[in-house]
Amino acid sequence: MFTQEVIIVTKPRHEAHPNDVLKQYFGYDEFREGQAELIDALLSGKDTLGVMPTGAGKSLCYQIPAMTLSGVTIVVSPLISLMRDQVQSLVANGIPAAFINSSLTASQWNRAMANARSGKYKIIYIAPERLLAPSMLELAQILQISMIAIDEAHCISQWGQDFRPSYLDIPKFVDALPTRPILAAFTATATPRVREDILKTLELKEPLMLVTGFDRPNLYFEVRQPKDKYAALTSYLKDNGGNGIVYCSTRKEVESVTERLIADGYSAARYHAGLSEGERSQTQDNFLYDRIKIIVATNAFGMGIDKSNARFVIHYNMSQNVESYYQEAGRAGRDGLPSDCILFYARKDINTALYLIKQSENEDEIFRNRKLLDQMVRYCEADGCLRRYMLEYFGETVTDDCGNCGNCKGNFDETDVTVDAQKILSHITRLNKVGKSFMFTHTADILLGKSDDFTNLPTFGLMKGVSRSYIRRITNRLTALGYIYDDGYLSTTQKANEVLFGDVTVTIRGGKTERTKKEKAPKAQAEKYGYAISEELFAKLKELRLSIAREEKIPAFIVFSDATLLDMCRKHPRTDEEMLNVSGVGVVKMERYGERFLALLRDEEPSAIQRETSPELTEKLFFEYFEIEDSQLQISRVADNINAVLLRYSKPKTSGMKLNELLVEANYLESIENVKLPTKSGQELGITTIMRHSERGSYTQCLFGKSAQRCCGELIINALLEKSS
Repeated sequence: MFTQEVIIVTKPRHEAHPNDVLKQYFGYDEFREGQAELIDALLSGKDTLGVMPTGAGKSLCYQIPAMTLSGVTIVVSPLISLMRDQVQSLVANGIPAAFINSSLTASQWNRAMANARSGKYKIIYIAPERLLAPSMLELAQILQISMIAIDEAHCISQWGQDFRPSYLDIPKFVDALPTRPILAAFTATATPRVREDILKTLELKEPLMLVTGFDRPNLYFEVRQPKDKYAALTSYLKDNGGNGIVYCSTRKEVESVTERLIADGYSAARYHAGLSEGERSQTQDNFLYDRIKIIVATNAFGMGIDKSNARFVIHYNMSQNVESYYQEAGRAGRDGLPSDCILFYARKDINTALYLIKQSENEDEIFRNRKLLDQMVRYCEADGCLRRYMLEYFGETVTDDCGNCGNCKGNFDETDVTVDAQKILSHITRLNKVGKSFMFTHTADILLGKSDDFTNLPTFGLMKGVSRSYIRRITNRLTALGYIYDDGYLSTTQKANEVLFGDVTVTIRGGKTERTKKEKAPKAQAEKYGYAISEELFAKLKELRLSIAREEKIPAFIVFSDATLLDMCRKHPRTDEEMLNVSGVGVVKMERYGERFLALLRDEEPSAIQRETSPELTEKLFFEYFEIEDSQLQISRVADNINAVLLRYSKPKTSGMKLNELLVEANYLESIENVKLPTKSGQELGITTIMRHSERGSYTQCLFGKSAQRCCGELIINALLEKSS
């Protein structure tokens, strides 16, 4: 049961500018990509839809306007546990917030309602099921509601993976208010179709829709096909450790894996819908409060889970669709630190998923989910970049492989399957010519000679004797390369002629060679975080954090995240002013916890490795470590490469926006109707443009060649040196 501390009222220090609120309450010096644009739109009175990856700071996009707008902000949130975590974090940062839901005692409920009526809260979290309750509608008539923020907004769409019918009550609640407030919707996973559904169903008025992208660069993705999944799981845990989630597709599998882990001495607990609410709640609390390290769960666990330091998410079984997988995997590394997303895949997982899908009585729903399952299988069997596959699934245009997923980093044998690819394409083409198009299974059965129809087709039985999984792999590869179109039924594209009649070679990857022992070993701190730290100091800071968390009965990451503790290790502050320069340390947390952490840091000398790897940054050192790539890069990628050096030398990070400003000042870019385009000097430098296409229309994007990348580095280092002088 949550304590009364949830609804303690803290008098806010109203700030005039969002940047001041960001620093004062949250301890950050600059906004991340997309945050400033969304906040500015809300403060100007515009509705918004923000699609931002997990860990990108969606909550700040409505929490900061809530602190500057008059009145109160209502946040519609899908889970009691998520509301509790968010409110705990806000109260810890000195922001007056509360949740109103069924978990409160009668006295807490009365106190919260009284405080809300008297205007003592700036942010109130409410479950969608309670919006139309008489007590809530009555309260809403009294409150000055300046904004309604809808978290996990994909839940309003029947095309989303977590559809919640109660989310459809939001427009009715808005209509019942005396004055329509600003509406702000946020989600991490939404395909173009789901985004359109959100806009339409919420009736957003001329909104700013900002999709910052779905990429989580700190996450490492890999698909493994182990013969023994449990042995593969324990092998990973021995090599890596840390807090994490293991997802299983059935309750039976959850029970089995949990029992074996506990028997083998691991700190683990189970979570699925068949358990009592009390046990599920206790398990989630134990995980959030670091009392257990591993939670083994079905997909009933995790939506909106705010634990920032989960270092891995392992899928023991394949998810039913890419949206669910990406959202579940995204619960790793919310603090931005390197984390792993590993999927254990076996062909029998497909049968389990099909069984679960067929439990529906709606034929259209079954067909739609079968199609989504096929796309998930294609991910598991992909030969190409896994990150690229997912980003393109969500509608992003990706030109390069990531270089940091299991497929990009693995060593594979390439097998030439051109002849078999031609057989498959010829077969589908012949079916299409007689007006037939089938799903994969029937298409493959004809090729294998296992069908009772189309026995007179020249391709009937053409691939008799091979396995269906082999045909599926080649078909998936041909689909990924654009030779086959799959909307549930297979058809060839015009591009297929390149394989049928041209000289294009088609290959698939064979067995993956074993990684070396060195590659399997846990990464060193400098390799993981981009700079060296003292492991001993980091451990001591974590011990102090845990001690404070237990005293205050809050999760440890609410005191400070792992990322903040690592920044303390790197910057080693000795004074209040220096501590406020640590990322994630705001004024309120400085007053509350700063002295205890400073006392520990003052007793510790900076390690020798820190002194050796953190000399003063010079132009020579900058370009020694700055990676200039051969390919044409987006401005955000250039900023990432620059930040890898700046972090190494404890310098403030830059951003694509900042680089654009410097390039405009240097006359390499010019702003035409709010679009950045290269000047003649910029073109000579190697800045080119390309047209991108999205569901909202076409737009122009600048790309930076090697000389242009170097110029960006020179502008940044010159600005730093000028500032230091």
